[in-house]
Amino acid sequence: MIETPYLLFLGDAPDQLAAKVAQGIKDWRPENAVGQFRLPGCGADVGLTDMSLQQGLDAGARTLVIGVANRGGVISQDWKDVLIQALEMGYDLASGLHNLLREERDLTSAAQMHGGTLHDVRVPTDAYPIANGRKRSGKRVLAVGTDCSVGKMYTALALDEAMRKRGMKSTFRATGQTGILITGHGVPLDAVIADFMAGAVEYLTPENAADHWDIIEGQGSLFHVSYSGVTMALIHGGQPDALILCHEPTRETMRGLPEYGLPTLEQVRDTALPLARIPNPACEVIGVSINTQHMSDAEAERYLAEVEARLALPSVDPFRQGADRLAEALAAL
Repeated sequence: MIETPYLLFLGDAPDQLAAKVAQGIKDWRPENAVGQFRLPGCGADVGLTDMSLQQGLDAGARTLVIGVANRGGVISQDWKDVLIQALEMGYDLASGLHNLLREERDLTSAAQMHGGTLHDVRVPTDAYPIANGRKRSGKRVLAVGTDCSVGKMYTALALDEAMRKRGMKSTFRATGQTGILITGHGVPLDAVIADFMAGAVEYLTPENAADHWDIIEGQGSLFHVSYSGVTMALIHGGQPDALILCHEPTRETMRGLPEYGLPTLEQVRDTALPLARIPNPACEVIGVSINTQHMSDAEAERYLAEVEARLALPSVDPFRQGADRLAEALAAL
């Protein structure tokens, strides 16, 4: 188990989206985050108190969590200086990067010397099967997006919260590093060998009671040429009964792909639904989740009303407004 609370390491994150791991922990498990540590030039701020390593220890932090998700998931030398110092001071380290802590000899040496533990959450811990596509009991909902980092995880967490308040049976199923750090369990899907990804989703969402919903954390986008494969595995392995479309309307190009524009919500619907109906012909699109964080209240209300009228689906910002209307749509299935 990763010991809490955390000091969140933002490093030299160039922008807010690069610190989405730290932001997710702060938003969904604020009791586990005592502060943030930023290097000079960091372009992100998750709204916690800036602390030194010593101040973090004084505030009770037990683990320094790398809260940055950079392209390629690499650990720079500037980061290492801080990480080694943290181990020397008695911290454990936790990371969800592709560049594993345990593969860095200087970090493993420092951990062994000072009694620290290295937690790599992006390492599969089970032998996942190849997907078989057999129908499973229980119900499942998956968020699919126009792009990466548009709010699929926030949608799933907010929906789980809303459903539990209504007395519905639900479980949030984490498929990425942030979700795993928030909940303590899940499958790091983008680190699973490609042939086993869909099987890993089947493993994560096993047979359940007929009225139980697995809320599957979405990843990537069918329209993102870098990360479409993981989305496809979620759609086929998850066999969703329901899809929720996710979008961030102020973004003009794909995350990390400035030459690619974003698809419309209609394009996502018309692409994802036929694919979802291969393993589950009864799948339906039941709602739209809009990330309006960069809009004023009035702008958000106007945009949500326009989307709802256009697609004839309940359209909400689940973090800003709550996910009650999405939960109601699921209850009606």
